[in-house]
Amino acid sequence: MASYTGSKDEDEVPPPQRPPSPPAHTTFAARGLHAINFSLHKPRDVRIPSQQAMTHVAWSCDGKRLAGVGIDKIVRVWTPEKSLEYRSSATFSGGHSDDVDYVTWNPTHPELFCTSSQKDRRIVFWDARQSRHIQQVPLKVAPVQLNYSPDGRSLLYTSAGHQLFFMSNVQEVGSSKRHWQTSDKDGNIVATTAMFNFAGDGVVLTHHSEHSLRILDYPSLTLRENPAAHVGGCVAVALDPRGRYLASGGNDSIVDLFDVNEWICARTITSCEYGVNALSFSYDGEYIAIASGGQYIDICATETGVPLHRVPTLAPSPTVTWHPSKFVFAYCGQTKLREGGPPSTAVISMFGAL
Repeated sequence: MASYTGSKDEDEVPPPQRPPSPPAHTTFAARGLHAINFSLHKPRDVRIPSQQAMTHVAWSCDGKRLAGVGIDKIVRVWTPEKSLEYRSSATFSGGHSDDVDYVTWNPTHPELFCTSSQKDRRIVFWDARQSRHIQQVPLKVAPVQLNYSPDGRSLLYTSAGHQLFFMSNVQEVGSSKRHWQTSDKDGNIVATTAMFNFAGDGVVLTHHSEHSLRILDYPSLTLRENPAAHVGGCVAVALDPRGRYLASGGNDSIVDLFDVNEWICARTITSCEYGVNALSFSYDGEYIAIASGGQYIDICATETGVPLHRVPTLAPSPTVTWHPSKFVFAYCGQTKLREGGPPSTAVISMFGAL
């Protein structure tokens, strides 16, 4: 039986270290904005009995659905405005023969999403309106991370061997039907994480052992920019919806915010005490959420880098993702197994008000 709690019941989390005061013109007040009081909200945590972790969560493009994977061969999709309880989720099965690792939604259609599994080496495409999958694509490599292009017609993924691959949605000859097929732009570029830019004419890459980011033109894949970022390797990136900044997170626990016009580091966030796992900007670009190896998620102001609130979590989260139109984010993980304590459980959580 899954349990639903309103706050963290593990160790207390230390407050983030505050940086020096930012320039006055960058503050919310100076720009005529009212800052969100995140301290008024509490995490909504749902524990799911499982020895496996919830590894990834993602919002549909309209924000009505939240998908989660990682526990088993099943994809679970919630409608959070109704309920986040474990048993209220819709389940999608039959597409994978082993554990599902990653899920991402089509940015142009609120019903379409795809999932991947490293163990069965497969990417599966789904329509939330039907329980059976649309298409299975077997691969020669183990896919780790997936991201759609802005028009939803291309997909990139990285492999367990840190290689970059692409897929395209093409129309069948003599038919109005479309299907996904692998691209010939495969395996020649190394990357741990990858994503398209908002225009769809560029790709942002990181590598866990490289100190710099790589921004490539697409589809030529020629190198456009290569800014230095982290001494400990780059592991996470996110794009500001306003198109001003590219955020990168590293094993050095630092988050850098790059001006995408000049490709210089506009500011650095140093509130985390652990390596960064994931980054996500709020829909208006004013806030950035940082998931790390600590049992918390930091919310910082984008224009100042000042930490605004530290959300205690039941476990370190491998991912964090803001709602596409509200000040709400979702995250997940697995609680620690403690001697003499209860067994570890998978966790899916939300913070903020829908």
